[in-house]
Amino acid sequence: MGSSPPLAGAGLSAPRGIAALRQQFRSDKQALIDEFRAARPTVTATTRLLHGLARAVDACLLALWERAAMPEGASLVAVGGYGRAELFPYSDVDVLVLLPDGVEAYRPGPVKASIEAFITACWDTGLEIGSSVRTMAECLQEAAGDVTVQTSLLEARLLAGAKPLYRRLEKALAAQMDTSAFLRAKTLEMRQRHTKFDDTPYSLEPNCKESPGGLRDLQVLIWIARAAGLGKTWKALAARGLITAFESRQLQRNEGLLKLIRARLHVIAGRREDRLVFDLQTAVAESFGYQSSKAQRASEVLMRRYYWAAKAVSQLNQILLLNLEEQVNGSQQGLMRQINERFLDRAGMLEVASDDLYEKNPHAILETFLVYQQTPGIKGLSARTLRALYNARELMNSAFRRDPANRALFMSILRQPEGQTHAFRLMNQTSVLGRYLWVFRRIVGQMQHDLFHVYTVDQHILMVLRNVRRFFIPEHAHEYPFCSQLAAQWDKPELLYIAALFHDVAKGRGGDHSDLGATEVKRFCREHGLSKTDTELVVFLVQHHLTLSRVAQKEDLSDPEVIEAFVAKMGDARHLTALYLLTVADIRGTSPKVWNAWKGKLLEDLYRIALRALGGAKPNLHADIEARKQEAREKLALHSMLPDTEAPLWQTLEISYFARHEAGDLAWHARALWRHVKSELPIVRARPSPVGEGLQVLVYAPDRPDLFARICGYFDGAGFNILDAKVHTTRQDYALDTFQVISTGLELHHRDLASLVETKLAQALAASGPLPEPRRGRLSRRVKSFPFTPRIALRPDERAQHWLLSISTSDRAGLLYAIALVLARHHINLQLAKISTLGERVEDTFLVDGAALQQNRAQLQIESELLDAIALPA
Repeated sequence: MGSSPPLAGAGLSAPRGIAALRQQFRSDKQALIDEFRAARPTVTATTRLLHGLARAVDACLLALWERAAMPEGASLVAVGGYGRAELFPYSDVDVLVLLPDGVEAYRPGPVKASIEAFITACWDTGLEIGSSVRTMAECLQEAAGDVTVQTSLLEARLLAGAKPLYRRLEKALAAQMDTSAFLRAKTLEMRQRHTKFDDTPYSLEPNCKESPGGLRDLQVLIWIARAAGLGKTWKALAARGLITAFESRQLQRNEGLLKLIRARLHVIAGRREDRLVFDLQTAVAESFGYQSSKAQRASEVLMRRYYWAAKAVSQLNQILLLNLEEQVNGSQQGLMRQINERFLDRAGMLEVASDDLYEKNPHAILETFLVYQQTPGIKGLSARTLRALYNARELMNSAFRRDPANRALFMSILRQPEGQTHAFRLMNQTSVLGRYLWVFRRIVGQMQHDLFHVYTVDQHILMVLRNVRRFFIPEHAHEYPFCSQLAAQWDKPELLYIAALFHDVAKGRGGDHSDLGATEVKRFCREHGLSKTDTELVVFLVQHHLTLSRVAQKEDLSDPEVIEAFVAKMGDARHLTALYLLTVADIRGTSPKVWNAWKGKLLEDLYRIALRALGGAKPNLHADIEARKQEAREKLALHSMLPDTEAPLWQTLEISYFARHEAGDLAWHARALWRHVKSELPIVRARPSPVGEGLQVLVYAPDRPDLFARICGYFDGAGFNILDAKVHTTRQDYALDTFQVISTGLELHHRDLASLVETKLAQALAASGPLPEPRRGRLSRRVKSFPFTPRIALRPDERAQHWLLSISTSDRAGLLYAIALVLARHHINLQLAKISTLGERVEDTFLVDGAALQQNRAQLQIESELLDAIALPA
């Protein structure tokens, strides 16, 4: 906390009449704004404005404080942004009236009257004040229970009144600060805020304060650094080695630009407005001196400058946040394993083996993302790697782009069985994608002025790539059922990925971006060694990526001539199927509000009509799945089961169930449950695992919020370790869960063990008493020596009906049960679960829903409790 004395300003002195103070303050504020409006748009002008406004408010508050009959020993403290001695033109003025302990501000009497008179006088003077009145004990209590209050007090500055009381508060708050808990809370807040703004700085109407890459991201870093006693400025953090001198200059530069934009936005809007809304973008751009031309609007020039600053802030935020986390929670240097001679796995983060790796071996730049895809358990790039990539941008020149080895690496990234979405997002965030695909660099931060796209061109392209990728992932089959069925039959996913990357890459050039993009992608395919046939298909997709949606939504599908013309363009079923998949991905990637079921039906109807016209049969709905079902029916017949034994169960299940189970599992489930589909009692069946040691356990029961927790609780108490869980909910709201479990403590034959589990687990599920506490099993020596920092991520799924919960932490007995208890406590329903154990580390993913997840405060509480649940014992 700071304690600089109030600055005299604007000639204010006390006592003064309220009217005179109001007139003087308004005059001084307007003079500062007029000076700023007339000045060149520079960081210096912004600093002068923000500090000048703070000084004017300081002087006004001091005059009001001196004329108020405040109780002896009280203090007036600036908090929040005002505590930094900076004020934007229309920001709130946050102050704390700090009272000595024992003074009762709310009981009728002279103290209450004085405080009310002071606050009323502030409003009468024209100060948009946000006030709180607390004793020192109340401040400490509020700060302990509310991280927002704790953050506000972290930036406190004494304005007037008793200095000793303020000093005692400073010391008490510093002593009370739990830096690790504070870091965790601010990180969770930041993630939630990013989710609110679609996890991108590239919204077409970004909030320059709250959006990812905005001023708040920089403030979070300084708050954490201040709480940890590491410094209050970028220079101070550089002096401690947390950032380089170059990074410090970049942070100052981009922070200055964001402040300049926000200040101009306030001045032009004439109110507190932190969003660069369309209505104000042009006016703000013109205040910078930008002018519209035939090629580009003035607002586009401004917004591209904003986006590049926000992108740099996002990159530097990642680097510094990881470094701060290491400083606060301790280094994890010991928790490393070598991946190859160039890269290390450092606690789940990919780390370069040396800081000069990319300078010595530029090929390693693209290899970074290939290794990221290929290495299980890697969740991101370490601060060291991010920094090395940040400093390697100039190495990615024309020679780098022409290098055959780099071209081969890029194609390998596209052809990997998984990880394209995250790899390409990382490549864009670190500026590698635009440096390698120079044509892509031209559309980074480029706006789209229409009613459909809510993302910049580059973010829309990456969203489309994500959507195409999801077609090939069974866990997302519930989002795109028909597309997932078609994708299961597609042989070369990389062709669709390339089409997604290039379909809008020529936007903003003038002319038809589809034709221009087709030219660009043809060159790419030729340079990257694609066959003539594959090249022709990709060029077709880019050139015609709008055709299917245009025909489906704007033309009469009952007109034979319309269909004939459309089919003539398609040529064959392969081109039609590829275009359908790209079209659905493209439309779903424009805006969450654009896609609807009717639009989906139109596209699917056209696809089916055209397929018939091409002379091909309808797509085999459930292509791969139908084969699996048929194999399951054959297995049932081998067990002398009657035909259609499977029907009662299968009719209640979604496609995601069939996509995630082998034929043997389908047959086992049907055989076990065909007579129990509507059972009110839980059904438990167990058998020796068909893959590896242990048991495979089937649980079928009416769904309820604590069901998963009770199952995990039984396994925890009985000494079983859950290796994998596949959790499904039927259309009739029954849970159908399959678990892979092992037990080293029970020396029973598999058959006896299976019988024991069937009996005891069914009894446990029939019970309705309170859930027991999870047991705290012994930690392995490796986990004790090299603790893994727990990480959680909670994101809405594609339909915003469910949430994807990802958890990474060190493995231990009772872990899954501890997680399940938190979910049950908040009535969170589990739809799907994927449990992965990577040595001493677990990577779990859950598809969940529940009313609590729709409330920000409850969501933060759930995330915090989950972090507590997965944290290692002290």
